[in-house]
Amino acid sequence: MATHIDLADRTAIVTGAARGIGLAIAQRLLASGTSVALWDRDATALAAVETALGGTGRFIVQPVDITDEAAVTQAVRTAEAKLGPIAILVNNAGIGGPVVQTWEYDLATWRQIFAVNVDGTFLCSKAVIPAMRARGYGRIVNIASIAGKNGTPNFSAYSASKAAVIALTKALGRELADTEILVNCVCPSVADTEILQSFTPEKVKWMLDQVPKGRFVKPDEIAAMVAWLASDECSFTTGQLFDITGGRSVY
Repeated sequence: MATHIDLADRTAIVTGAARGIGLAIAQRLLASGTSVALWDRDATALAAVETALGGTGRFIVQPVDITDEAAVTQAVRTAEAKLGPIAILVNNAGIGGPVVQTWEYDLATWRQIFAVNVDGTFLCSKAVIPAMRARGYGRIVNIASIAGKNGTPNFSAYSASKAAVIALTKALGRELADTEILVNCVCPSVADTEILQSFTPEKVKWMLDQVPKGRFVKPDEIAAMVAWLASDECSFTTGQLFDITGGRSVY
């Protein structure tokens, strides 16, 4: 049974919320009483989520391209107009890209991965921080990855982009340390989501073999960690990485 974390009277944005980890986070925040704006670039998937969530809480769905600064700015305005001031931002949206060796990437693909994973995290944070500062409160939780700590072979663009998210988290956390705006990131190993379907059985086995716990992390487990980081109970921790890799990471 999930521990209840009270996030009533808070409004959150969750990016990449149409499926997988992002959807699990949105559902956990809704269960905690949060009003949630679910962002994703996949409007069709968002429409299905809107129907599935039904009356489970106060939420809106917003098709947003987080690499477009004007679109992000407008989406924040819309979310605040409909749900209230943004107190929580979960930067979850990300793409993995092809499984190839570093020298096989073309520059456009490399840049697209960074545009979503790094620029998107930057732009969404930039859009909400001024108002958070004015109100004197905020929680930003970035979803990074074990790949950003260890470096995953044949996944170098994703690994490098998630390392950048970790560094951004640390820098931003220190910049805002004299406020009540806390910035932290969660570093999971591979989650048990539909992304596994995009890998060969051999690759899935290799990834599973790296995890001492012998299984993939569940999206709900990541969501539980995010909920605490988004709460008032997390009050003296900022600029930090929270590992959830089943023992895979050693630092």
